[in-house]
Amino acid sequence: METPRDSRVFTVSLPEDLAQQVEKVAEEESRTISELFRQAFRVYRIQRAQESLAGFRSAAEAYNPEHYTQDDIERFVDETRAEIALERKAQAEKVAV
Repeated sequence: METPRDSRVFTVSLPEDLAQQVEKVAEEESRTISELFRQAFRVYRIQRAQESLAGFRSAAEAYNPEHYTQDDIERFVDETRAEIALERKAQAEKVAV
């Protein structure tokens, strides 16, 4: 009975000069070409994720031109809640009088 493979095979075409560079690096690092391409793809994915995060950071900064911190936001919320509580207390005192 044949067991399923833990990996898949891809065919990749490279220009001759790049193919020679790949072979040279593989030899210098005592790695297989497959190992080089696996590592290259991992690095590529990390780079893409970092670029995506940088885009999200830029968008977030556009919505926060004052550069408020998380502590600032929490302080604003606390201040607003305190103001609302004072207003409600003042309204309740007016009604009670």
